[in-house]
Amino acid sequence: MTGERALTWVRARNAETVGELTGGERFERLRAELREVLDADDRIPYVRRRGEFFYNFWQDAQHPRGLWRRTTLEEYRTERPEWEILLDLDALAEAEGENWVWQGATVLRPEYRRALVELSRGGADATVVREFDVDRHAFVEDGFRLPEAKSRVGWIDQDRIYVGTDFGAGSLTASGYPRVIKQWRRGTPLSEATTVYEGKPDDVSVFAYHDPTPGYERDFVGRSMDFYRSEEFLRTPDRLVRIDVPEDAPTSVHREWLLIRTRSPWTVAGTEYPAGTLLAANFDAYLAGERDLTVLFEPDDRTSLESYTWTLDHLLLTTLSDVRTELHVLTPGEDGWRREPLAGVPAMSTGDVVDTDPYDSNEYMLDTSGFTEPSTLVYGHVGGETETLKRAPARFDSEGMSVDQYFATSADGTRIPYFVVRPQDGQGPALLNGYGGFEISLTPGYSGVIGRGWLARGGTYVVANIRGGGEYGPGWHTQAIKENRHLVFEDFAAVAGDLVDRGITTPERLGIQGGSNGGLLMGVMLTRYPELFGAIVSQVPLLDMARYHLLLAGASWVAEYGDPDDPAEWAYLSQYSPYQNVHSGRDYPPALFLTSTRDDRVHPGHARKMVARMLEQGHDVRYHENIEGGHGAAADNEQLAYKWALVFEFLWTTLSGRAPAR
Repeated sequence: MTGERALTWVRARNAETVGELTGGERFERLRAELREVLDADDRIPYVRRRGEFFYNFWQDAQHPRGLWRRTTLEEYRTERPEWEILLDLDALAEAEGENWVWQGATVLRPEYRRALVELSRGGADATVVREFDVDRHAFVEDGFRLPEAKSRVGWIDQDRIYVGTDFGAGSLTASGYPRVIKQWRRGTPLSEATTVYEGKPDDVSVFAYHDPTPGYERDFVGRSMDFYRSEEFLRTPDRLVRIDVPEDAPTSVHREWLLIRTRSPWTVAGTEYPAGTLLAANFDAYLAGERDLTVLFEPDDRTSLESYTWTLDHLLLTTLSDVRTELHVLTPGEDGWRREPLAGVPAMSTGDVVDTDPYDSNEYMLDTSGFTEPSTLVYGHVGGETETLKRAPARFDSEGMSVDQYFATSADGTRIPYFVVRPQDGQGPALLNGYGGFEISLTPGYSGVIGRGWLARGGTYVVANIRGGGEYGPGWHTQAIKENRHLVFEDFAAVAGDLVDRGITTPERLGIQGGSNGGLLMGVMLTRYPELFGAIVSQVPLLDMARYHLLLAGASWVAEYGDPDDPAEWAYLSQYSPYQNVHSGRDYPPALFLTSTRDDRVHPGHARKMVARMLEQGHDVRYHENIEGGHGAAADNEQLAYKWALVFEFLWTTLSGRAPAR
């Protein structure tokens, strides 16, 4: 990853790409405009309630690495709240000579005076963990500390935590995550921590957590056998009690309630519940053997459950109907569960419940936005009035822009929805984005970066809701994994063809962009459907599907893609693996690959090898590798603005036939 020979090659490729795409007034203006969006002081500072305070992590031009801070609801209601600064990451990085990147904090309730802060070097997934005194704004000198690793930590009480980390040989899974969970007591060395649960070497990871709900205090442990199967246990003083549900059915517990979300059909006591159903049961009764299940949500052909979250007394459901958000409130009572709508989401928009207070109140915060509608943050209590706390200003002029939803027909006849955002004249090039994996849905939302960097310049922006995602529930995903992965690629190609058939764009003026699993999608489009596109951007991609499971976290994705060491599964992987399917003598559209040296999730070797092979074969390809950034390929807003400016400059000049910026 960081060998001198490899980095010498990286520096040479970076210099070529930077020399071609940067420099001159146009690129610098674009980069500055994107940086202005990312650093804007009038962004909504999204918060999470912890006790009496709202906590926020903030980055701007003066604080590129960021500030961890908090304020009160009364202050947050004001236009410019007064913030109490808890940790200045820029000052810490300078004092310690480290390129620290914030990765989050776990705060101990109910006093919220201690936190387990996770810091990453350069944005990697691996973190350093340090105990932090929130009231004193300082790290605890003799507190809990872990060296850099892909650790899992969580509070039990003031003096005990659960910890999974690199304890030495055999303590990690093949995917590089903890295989062993221990209970660690304050004031004792980590070597004396007590093992409470062990997984198997081929598992993805293990986990443990403490539920501190007053009157319902419980401890849970479990293991994830693959990305979609797990088993979980209630940890009692003398034994582990398995929560007896299908391995692919995630569960959650709130007070007396157990929620079960099916990912495949499940028959219980003669009743079959379809995939994508949300069920409720009394937790204690269920563990005692009763199977009295209540259906809280059941999908249909158009509607799926996107997410759910609790307040103290209510369950908030977010559903998608043809990729459009609907919100509901479910309330348990003596006569069963009552269901009512939760208003507030405009058409062609997305509503996200960004925070609730499940331990103490029925408070919630709802964020809504659309492709051309900036975010609005609404505050309320279930059953009460709501107030608008914050409105984000527009970052680009959307006057006259249209937002439409269309449906393409894939090769097997399946209707594939996609959104098109375009200026009134619609004469600029088009940019098509897709992901198609891991049951992740792409929903309408406001992006000042896309808006200012693409739409405001006259470009058309398209989002494809292809299979592999979760837009229509777990079946939309599971029908396109492993040997059926070809459906993802056929869906995306169908959307590209439909854009041309409708006269929205032409192949020569259609660019595509995706990252991670979406970067793999771009690699397949390059090698399998090159005639459909005028330019391709692949970011932090998987590309060598013969070896992906041997690199970093790759083994954790075998349930998604298949095992290349199994001849039957390599038979279909080999049909689309981009690295094995790029050939000389083929006519490929111009391409740009971007990655990060510090990406410890998807190895940068995927992109390096692909570009090296394409250069050897004489293809039109560019490469840029950011030294920092992890899987996001950028550690701060300056790097993020630069990365997006490279992407937009490459796409715009290639698709519009203009010369690169000078």
